[in-house]
Amino acid sequence: MPRPEEALVGTGPVGRRPAGLFVGLCTLDVIQLVDHVPGPDEKLTARDQVVAAGGPATGAAVAFGRLGGLPRLLTGLGSHPLALGVRADLDALGVRVADLAAGRVEPPAVSSVLVTASTGERAVASTNATGHRLRAPADPEWLVELVESCDIAESDGHHMDLAVDVAHAARSAGRRTVLDAGSWKDGTERLLASTDVAVCSADFHPPGTATPAETLEFLRDHGVTWAAVTGGGAPIVWAGPGAGGLVGVPETRVVDTLGAGDVLHGALAYHLSAHDRLDGPSFADALARAAAVASRACASFGTRAWLTAG
Repeated sequence: MPRPEEALVGTGPVGRRPAGLFVGLCTLDVIQLVDHVPGPDEKLTARDQVVAAGGPATGAAVAFGRLGGLPRLLTGLGSHPLALGVRADLDALGVRVADLAAGRVEPPAVSSVLVTASTGERAVASTNATGHRLRAPADPEWLVELVESCDIAESDGHHMDLAVDVAHAARSAGRRTVLDAGSWKDGTERLLASTDVAVCSADFHPPGTATPAETLEFLRDHGVTWAAVTGGGAPIVWAGPGAGGLVGVPETRVVDTLGAGDVLHGALAYHLSAHDRLDGPSFADALARAAAVASRACASFGTRAWLTAG
């Protein structure tokens, strides 16, 4: 695992390395750098490619570990040969995997990604978690021990039943819970009931909302204490008890935006773990630090180059 650089490292709980639990999707990403997205029946040769483990929770776990944390990923991989490659990639990055699909022989979800070289924009096709429903083991002690071993628990909502179970257990154990809200999914409302911090993409639209302000209000009304809405390179809009504001996103030469949100969430979980209690300044500071790491990740192609870039 690459050694964390001083510029990226934050302060963990009481001077130790924070432990993070990340719950959700794990895919095999096949990423191609192209001059343009091909049209019907068109073939083209890619400039470059990256093959790596992907998915929101997975990317967040990698970023959390890159900053110096101890990440654990709760997901479903199985024993298909493609899954073995995904596991090897995560092992090399120090991400421990708790596999709830250990006996499954079907291949993992594969994300086919085309990144346009001139803009850094990406086009993605994936089955995501379709057809793979995960639940925590029936033994309640297993889940209790799992959440008690972490300082912070984050979910991407792709395995919703599992996410709800873990968030409820983590809240009961006094662990901070974080939601990476990429889009509204069936069951999201149940998950919000046990969510302390939610950071949403501009594509996350709860029922009856159309603007970031309405999204933040919806989250507050459903029990989320701290919330934010991102918008690419635009300032992050955030709100919490008696506070709110904007956090700027550092400018960078964008090469590839794939996984930037995942990096943001992993970095945010890392920096949030430095605070036993949150207030407006500490939440805004954690968001700013996370945005700086995510911007840095956009300056290189693929989801791995930023880990070792100088």
